[in-house]
Amino acid sequence: MRFCENNNISAGFIPVDMGGGANDGDWVSLKNYHHVSVVLYKAVGTAGDDPTLTMEQATTNTGTGAKALTFRNIYVKQGTLTSVGVFTRVDQAAAATYTDLVSAEIAAIWVVEFDSDELDVDGGFDHIRRAALCPGGPAVRPVILFGAVPDTAPGFVPNKRYTQCPRNPIMPAVSAPRAHS
Repeated sequence: MRFCENNNISAGFIPVDMGGGANDGDWVSLKNYHHVSVVLYKAVGTAGDDPTLTMEQATTNTGTGAKALTFRNIYVKQGTLTSVGVFTRVDQAAAATYTDLVSAEIAAIWVVEFDSDELDVDGGFDHIRRAALCPGGPAVRPVILFGAVPDTAPGFVPNKRYTQCPRNPIMPAVSAPRAHS
């Protein structure tokens, strides 16, 4: 299976100079996807300019009804990143933000993952974005990518979204996993 044949990658926002303050990302639709990984990749920056990752959810691609999208864990790989390391899972109380108070001084890859049913699907929320990544100096040019797994991916098992909020035209509501060829 080829990654690009079964997944999608979208830019949450393009690399920018974060020294100007908060920079909100683009809204990404999860209407036909059941999983998304949000990846932050950043360079070494200036001490004290630690970025804060904030996640939001909305009902449209213009941010209608935007509200916090909380998460309990994030996977981090931080340091010189000159050799392939392993991700460390960081657990936190449910929050829509994450920061590491020494992350500005080191290179980092952060990954936070969501299944589509972790959004407020009963309220019609199916868009996410990385919001207000700040402060970060000029050397901290993060890149956020969203890798989404489509509802048609091999091995897909429907989640709450399909049994309680059927709105995906590609895959109708089901109560049991469907077979894939």
